[in-house]
Amino acid sequence: MPEMTFDIEWADGRKQSCYSPSLVVHDYLTVGQEYSVAEFLDRSRSALNEASERVRSRFGFYCTSAAAQLSELEAKAIGHSPESLIRVLSMSPGAVTGGTQ
Repeated sequence: MPEMTFDIEWADGRKQSCYSPSLVVHDYLTVGQEYSVAEFLDRSRSALNEASERVRSRFGFYCTSAAAQLSELEAKAIGHSPESLIRVLSMSPGAVTGGTQ
């Protein structure tokens, strides 16, 4: 199962590299796009839960790394207003045509 990282910049200028066990994040976030903290968390929650579910369906267990990444994002978001912006800086590997895994 292909893994990916996505880099973000919080409203205070801090950068963070994030992990997903699946390329499904491409379905929820766009490089260069800004999202409010609230929307970013909603999209990240959906993406990382779907990624973890894909791991479960393939290997029989949920991805604890996806859950840990989501918990880390939620904890960092507490220090920001829900309306402040997060920019998606990059995703690696980039989007693939023909669907994501």
